[in-house]
Amino acid sequence: MSVAGRSSPRRVLLAAVTSSCLVIVDSTGVSLALPAIQRELGGGLVLQQWVVDGYLLTLGALILAAGALADRYGIERLLLTGAAVFTLTSVACGLAPTGAVLVTARILQGAAGAVITPSALALITASTAGPARMRLIARWTAWTAAASVAGPFVGGAIVTLGSWRFVFLVNLIPAAVLARPLLVLGRTAPPPARRTGPFDVVSAALSVAGLGGLVLGLIWQSQLGWDHPAVVGSLAVGITATASYVLRQRRARSPQLPLGLFRERAFAAGNAATLWAYGALGLGSFLVGLYLQQRMGLTAFAAGLAMLPATLPMLFLSSRVARVAARTGPRLPMAAGPALAAAGFAWLALSTPPLAYWTNVFGPMVLLGIGLAVMVAPLTATVLGAVPPGSEGVGSAVNNAVARVASLVAIAASGAITGGTLDDAGFRRGAAATAALLAAAAATSAAWIPSARIVPPNPRTGEPTRTERTHDQ
Repeated sequence: MSVAGRSSPRRVLLAAVTSSCLVIVDSTGVSLALPAIQRELGGGLVLQQWVVDGYLLTLGALILAAGALADRYGIERLLLTGAAVFTLTSVACGLAPTGAVLVTARILQGAAGAVITPSALALITASTAGPARMRLIARWTAWTAAASVAGPFVGGAIVTLGSWRFVFLVNLIPAAVLARPLLVLGRTAPPPARRTGPFDVVSAALSVAGLGGLVLGLIWQSQLGWDHPAVVGSLAVGITATASYVLRQRRARSPQLPLGLFRERAFAAGNAATLWAYGALGLGSFLVGLYLQQRMGLTAFAAGLAMLPATLPMLFLSSRVARVAARTGPRLPMAAGPALAAAGFAWLALSTPPLAYWTNVFGPMVLLGIGLAVMVAPLTATVLGAVPPGSEGVGSAVNNAVARVASLVAIAASGAITGGTLDDAGFRRGAAATAALLAAAAATSAAWIPSARIVPPNPRTGEPTRTERTHDQ
């Protein structure tokens, strides 16, 4: 039983959007506070790195286990817990007297973010179905895109006008907005589906070790290089633990991650498209942001303004795309979106240096923004629409984990792609690689995504419904 009959879509959307924005604004705003943090607390570059990396490590490592906990104990209850802990750790960050306290609070804050990230979207999935779900996901996409745009500006303004501490303490405002709808959802939520047996702690530990090892290895790679023992060891632990996790899920009577999900065409194809697309977004955004500053001489603030065309279309077009996708099915927008974005990066790759913003960069950023607006909501709805009731949390966690690891892998490979130097030739190679990844996402969607509306599989058998089979081609 979902919460649809007890909670209004507006309340569900408010809770999902506000909790997501709580994480997004914090994540995007902190980077601009790093110099001020270092000036007040000392610690040098090491402190600056771990303020960011400590958060990313626990966020990435715990996300799959958090999704399994949400399915077992209730999405609403876990989201409320995550939001409460995130708020408390934000206060701890804002009041931190030393660098060690700040890093510890950031590590705990990342753990809370890992709880919020899959649960926010799973709340929508569990609460609605059909066109209503697509509309809510489109609105969630639009508002979270707006938060991504606003985050750096909010962070920069707070640091400039006040103190870096307010970058964390400002989280009390969305937390106050979030409190009432989450408390109401928590009171009215039906009990979660009963799971036989105790919670599988071993599977959770393997998922944490697997994702944590991969994330830590990729973080350290950018600082130490691929051949450093710490990098090799972390990646080895991550790969071994991930393989052990998969084997355990195959043998478990009640697996945390039902591997049958990957036999669902929409789920497997959607996550494959996510892998290519978010790898491209991680690489492309990283390279463009650096190039605008290092080669074109823009300030960090001006570079942020220059990249606005890549995010603003999501705010204005996502709802319209959702209506189109409801009529045409997800295949067309999921193929067309990354194809448009690929054309934008191909434009960058083929431009003759020296590049001028209005001639060579603005147009590609517009194409990227339109492509994202066309792709993201149908992609999210397709992946989560293929998840059976009771597995929304882990389904959302898998998609988030794929996106985060893909982005980290692509950024880690950026040095090899560009030749180690972000000169004009290196940037063109990076843009070409980004275009190729986006083209792979478009091809995957065109060839593999079902054209019909996605119908969740039968929760008892795991088999697709007759409607999905009939209209699959």
